[in-house]
Amino acid sequence: MSPAMIATVAAALIGVGIALAVLGFMPVPEATSKPRRTHATGTGTRVSRATWIKLGVGAVIGLVAGVLTGWVILIVVVPAALVGLPYLLGSGADQAGIKRLDALEEWTRSLSGVLGAGVSLEQAIVASQASAPAAIQTQVNTLVARLRSRMSSEEALRRFAQDLGDTTADKIVCALILGARRRNIGLTRILEDLAESVAEDVAARRMVQAERARQTTTVRYVTLITVVVFGGFLLLGGAYVAPYGTPLGQPILALLLACYVGVLVWLRKMNRAEPLPRLLERVQS
Repeated sequence: MSPAMIATVAAALIGVGIALAVLGFMPVPEATSKPRRTHATGTGTRVSRATWIKLGVGAVIGLVAGVLTGWVILIVVVPAALVGLPYLLGSGADQAGIKRLDALEEWTRSLSGVLGAGVSLEQAIVASQASAPAAIQTQVNTLVARLRSRMSSEEALRRFAQDLGDTTADKIVCALILGARRRNIGLTRILEDLAESVAEDVAARRMVQAERARQTTTVRYVTLITVVVFGGFLLLGGAYVAPYGTPLGQPILALLLACYVGVLVWLRKMNRAEPLPRLLERVQS
């Protein structure tokens, strides 16, 4: 490959990389009334517009790189990497779940304080709506709406637990259901103890999440260094990667990449927090 052609390809790839980096660091606006446009596939899976854009950009880059280098595998690898690597190298942690539990602890303490004033459980829940944390504001609003619609307290609380979808939240809801059945059980003290338990659970989950994040960061660095070094050798025509450009080397490279992707999938599965068994049964809608 001539130096001029190498410079042209490098400039094009750098330009595309800068554009993708800018797009990646731009804040994503929260969805309002209109959902993001997606495309349905034959299996019912929906692919977002951003994914289609990444596939299109990756296909163009892969096609150009494949034609210039003679590596046909790049036509498939580049778009697959643009779409798959951000997902595989993600943290996989339940950030929203931890924030929801943290908010639930705050709401439980607030509810306990209101109950200490001598009001009923239903009145305390309605009064707590105004100060409910943002992470569970929707669930609390729905709970209050159900109570105001004359739904029984127990059924409304069970649906509240279903909306939260966490076994730790089930513990608090079980205490509230018991308080709705028996009005003289000292619910204030029980909720204070449960709030402490939730705080310990949140702290433990954050410690586990931090440890998993360190492992994922290490894999990200290894992947980035490998891609940069390998891509540098490929663009500069180094003899180090030349064997992978042969008809036999292309399938071997595909096999090695498949093995590496398998390791990333395995790591992501290990880092994914599996939900604990629920204490309350699912309520039929």
